[in-house]
Amino acid sequence: MTETIVTRFAPSPTGFLHIGGARTALFNWLYARARGGKMLLRIEDTDRERSTPENVAQILDALAWLELDYDEGPISQLSRTERHQELLQQLLDEGKAYRSNATGEDVKAYKSVHGADKGFRGEAEAEGAVRLRVPDEGSTTVHDIIRGDTVFQHVHMDDPVIARADSSVLYNFAVAVDDLDAGITHVVRGEDHLSNTPKQLLVYEALGAAAPAFAHLPLLHGPDGKKLSKRHGAASVQELRDAGFLPAAVRNYLALLGWGAADDQTILSTEELVTQFDVARVQKNPAQFDVKKLTWLNGQYVRAMSVDELTAALETFTGRSGLREAVAISQEKIGTLADFWPLAGFLFDGPVDDEQAREKWLDANHRHALVQAREALAHVEPFAVGPIELALREVVEADPERKPKDVFQPIRVALAGTTISPGIFESLAVLGREASLQRLDAALATS
Repeated sequence: MTETIVTRFAPSPTGFLHIGGARTALFNWLYARARGGKMLLRIEDTDRERSTPENVAQILDALAWLELDYDEGPISQLSRTERHQELLQQLLDEGKAYRSNATGEDVKAYKSVHGADKGFRGEAEAEGAVRLRVPDEGSTTVHDIIRGDTVFQHVHMDDPVIARADSSVLYNFAVAVDDLDAGITHVVRGEDHLSNTPKQLLVYEALGAAAPAFAHLPLLHGPDGKKLSKRHGAASVQELRDAGFLPAAVRNYLALLGWGAADDQTILSTEELVTQFDVARVQKNPAQFDVKKLTWLNGQYVRAMSVDELTAALETFTGRSGLREAVAISQEKIGTLADFWPLAGFLFDGPVDDEQAREKWLDANHRHALVQAREALAHVEPFAVGPIELALREVVEADPERKPKDVFQPIRVALAGTTISPGIFESLAVLGREASLQRLDAALATS
């Protein structure tokens, strides 16, 4: 009988969902979906100061925007306290764990006597923190799908603390118990957890349980090779959303961070990702998050959308309606949803005030061309892209010294207030004759 794959995403609710956490969620989701398995969501909320309802809501919000669903959860780790206590007491009763009041100084003193590389071994006491007994002989091997085997010799491992003196359990014990009870078959998480894994394997061994398979993902760096942070452009899923990226493009890009399709394909639909993803092909080296590459990829998705789809997305993003005509003439020029309003907002809100653009293109040298353009546009019939372009190119050709920019840029600045806009002929057509002439007149009156 084939084993049912069960993965989990288990974030600590400390605020916005970091991009690295989002990639971990995605890889767990893809691995489960690719194999007909399940993914559950567990909130590791035992830190009551940081684990606020607002922080939990931020995680759920980010996963919903990324369109990553889960089959079970969200499960509160705190709600499993009774089960944690049950198994903690079991290990104490069986002598596989013991209470100890040993301090950090006591551990140092032990090592000064027995050797700096010798793992700490304490004596059982009536009270104190709970430590798990590590065998003196042998080793624990982490079999990692990505990294291969890493061997940890027991002689060098301290007896790890698995619960505080008040019996509240610590991470390595709680997570092992939770994964065991949930039937997790594959733990896919960040490389920063690798040092925790041998301790968790010892918990499984003490409980007489089989351990899941592990896969530790490479960390994310910025283009400068340093750990990913806000200075690289975005650090959280919510920042990506607010910057106008599309969920499908973000999923596509995150999937490529440390993993790649067998044929090096860059643009992959979510369906293709599900079909092709295999955690065994994830690389060991740190993956590089580059917001410029994400922007390029997002632009491909933007241009692949129908005008109606993009209009709906932009109307939601901007909170404005009636954008379709402007969207149609802007689609080829924007990389993110956030690019749209700086490019085309003048069509709705009037010209912006770019002083340098006005000084350069609405000066005396360009006034005559602008007057001629205004006159030509007043008589264009119908007022549509083709006839508008024909009329304005005739204005350019009327003076052999003129270049197209000597006519088109003054018009653009008159309409938009700046030198950046969708196509000038298309912009005029969307504005219509009356509004276009009014803006040209206003520019001529101040030039």
